[in-house]
Amino acid sequence: MIHRHHLALAVALVLAACAGSPDGETSVRPGINQAYYDDPSIDTWRARFERPDREIFAKRDEIVRRIKLRPGLSVADIGAGTGFIALQMAREVGADGTVYAVELMPTFIEHIDKTAREQGVTNLRTVQCTERDLALAPNSIDLAFGCDVYHHFEYPQSSLASLRRALKPGGYFVLVDFHRIPGRSSDWVMGHVRAGQEVFEREIEAAGFEKIGEERFMQTCYFVRFKKTSDPPTDP
Repeated sequence: MIHRHHLALAVALVLAACAGSPDGETSVRPGINQAYYDDPSIDTWRARFERPDREIFAKRDEIVRRIKLRPGLSVADIGAGTGFIALQMAREVGADGTVYAVELMPTFIEHIDKTAREQGVTNLRTVQCTERDLALAPNSIDLAFGCDVYHHFEYPQSSLASLRRALKPGGYFVLVDFHRIPGRSSDWVMGHVRAGQEVFEREIEAAGFEKIGEERFMQTCYFVRFKKTSDPPTDP
């Protein structure tokens, strides 16, 4: 006979496994963000993210230019890291625009807030997200940008659903992430990034986006533009 408290415990464990995601989505890459929790020091991550030989840092001006921002837009930098792109985006959208620097780690948020104050940037807002929800208000942004962050989405269906909700009708999502090509990509990329461009594009399209363009100007990463479709996504 199953005792009542044993049954209650079993139910609780099932609910815990599904918590935070309406469809019970499980992590596609458990532990992908653990390094940030193990060493939250901003100095550690600035040394890694803002290296002159890191392609997205070296080409940050060109990346921002190719996003095609204009004054007055509301945009989100998803996984803003140390904020070096978000701060540039804030200058592009001007005083009438807003940039939301979305981050999982409180240390990064504190650093971005501090840097914005020091540089006199007043149109940047930091947002602490969760691993499943970007924590942006519905229909609040014209464009979302994610740079070397999509492969850190543990729950891509849930995160993409929240991203789609945040975008205004016809809004855009610009994705930059690592090429993952056997024999071409580094051993680090092959071990760290869970899938290649084609897989990520399929996931994003299944979430209610249409690929509308790609620009090839980087060696280690790709730059792809998507548009939010008018129809809700269908079940895969």
